[in-house]
Amino acid sequence: MHNLALALHDGGHRVSGSDDQILEPSRSRLQNAGLLPESDGWHPEQITTELDAIVLGMHARKDNPELLAAQALGIPIHSYPAFLFQATANKMRIVIGGSHGKTTITSMLLHALKHVGRQGDFMVGAQLPGFDRMVHLDPSSAFAVFEGDEYLSSPLDERPKFFHYQPHLTLLSGIAWDHINVFPTEEAYVAVFDRYLATLAPNAQVVWCAEDRTLAEVVSRHTRKDLTFLPYATPPYEVRSDGTTEIYWPDGTHANTRLIGIHNLQNMSGARALAMAMGVEPGAFDAAMASFTGASRRLESLDSGENFDVFRDFAHAPSKVRATVSGVRASQPDRTLVAYFELHTFSSLNRDFLPTYRGTLDAAHRAVVYFDPQVLAQKRMPGLDAAFVRSCFANPNLESVNDAQVLQAMWDQEVRENATLLLMSSGWFGGARWKR
Repeated sequence: MHNLALALHDGGHRVSGSDDQILEPSRSRLQNAGLLPESDGWHPEQITTELDAIVLGMHARKDNPELLAAQALGIPIHSYPAFLFQATANKMRIVIGGSHGKTTITSMLLHALKHVGRQGDFMVGAQLPGFDRMVHLDPSSAFAVFEGDEYLSSPLDERPKFFHYQPHLTLLSGIAWDHINVFPTEEAYVAVFDRYLATLAPNAQVVWCAEDRTLAEVVSRHTRKDLTFLPYATPPYEVRSDGTTEIYWPDGTHANTRLIGIHNLQNMSGARALAMAMGVEPGAFDAAMASFTGASRRLESLDSGENFDVFRDFAHAPSKVRATVSGVRASQPDRTLVAYFELHTFSSLNRDFLPTYRGTLDAAHRAVVYFDPQVLAQKRMPGLDAAFVRSCFANPNLESVNDAQVLQAMWDQEVRENATLLLMSSGWFGGARWKR
C-alpha cells in the first residue's frame, strides 16, 4: 500500500493514508515523501467529501471507523487490484499468477524489459535491484505488468485479486493448495484457476508450466476457443564447477546464470517465454539474465564464504518449500544442506493443513522447523507441540524449536565449512538474526 501511495504521489496526486501500525521501511519512505500520517490509528474525521476515492487494504476490518465514515458519505471505495485495473484500463496488461514463483518470474520479466529499454507500469511483491519501488504508474505507459495474487481483494470484495486485471497476456506457474483460511479444500483452491481463465481479455495468450499436473488439468478442461496456450518447462542444464549453471534452451542457444536453485531455471524458462510473447528477442533476454541477482528475500544471499553460503527465502507454502530445498540441493550437490523453516502463515500453523508439508524438507541433510507460540496466540490458534510438527513432516530426524533464543544459538554454532544454510519464512524467525 505504501508503494502505491508513493507512485501516486510522484504522479502529482494528493495522497493521504492511515494504518494502526506503520513499520520500516514503509515508515521512513513515507516520511521522506511527506506522506507519513501525524499519528498511527484511525481518524474518521479526516474522511471528507473532498476525497475522490479510497483504496481499501486487505487487512482492514469491516467495522473500521474510517471505512464506515467513507460509506456514510458515499465516497468511492476501491480494492487495491480494482484500483490498479482502473489505472491501466486502456493498456496492455500482463499478469503473472500461480501458487509459487510469481515474484521471481515478475522480477525477471521486469529486469529484462528494463534491459531492452521498455518501461511500463508494474506491481511486484518484492523490492528489486535497480527499481525505486514495487509499484509504478505512468499515464504514458503502453503496458502494465502485475504480479497476480489469488488471495482475496479486500474485506468488501472477496474475489481473488487477479480476477480484476483481465490480462491480455498471462503466465501460470503451477497450482498447489494454499490459504486454507479462504479455500478450505484443495478443490476450492484449484477452482479459482479455472475461473481465472474466464476473466482473461479476448484472444489472450496463456504461458503455462507444462510440468505441473494440476495446472495441466485446468488447461485441459478450459472451454474458451479464443485463448492461445504457450507451454514451458525446466530446460536441460549443467552445474559448472565455478557454481554457475549452463542452460540449454530448446531453440539451440545456451545461457549462463549464477542463480541458485533448479526451480529458478523453471522460473526463468517461464519468464523467457513471456518476454518473447511481448516481443523481446531471446538473446536479449538471456543477456539480461546474466545480471539478474533476484528479488528481495527470494533466495537472497545473507552470507557467503569459501564453500559456504546462507540464503534467505520467502518460501512458506508446501510446494514452495519443497521446490526451494530440492532446487538448492541439486545446485550444490557436494555440500551439506541445512534447512531452517518457520511456520508463520495461518495455513502453515493450521493443524489440519500441516500434514501437507509431508516430505517437503527431505532433500536437506538436516532440517529444523521453528514456530513462535506468540504468533499462534496473536492469530488465536491452538498451540502446537514438537512431536506433532515432526509427525506432519514425516521426517524422524527433523528438529523442532519454539524459542527464538534457542534458534539464535543454533545459528551461532553452525559449521561454516562445505555447507549451505537455507532460512525459509514469510516472517522473521522471532527476531533471530544471522550473524556474519
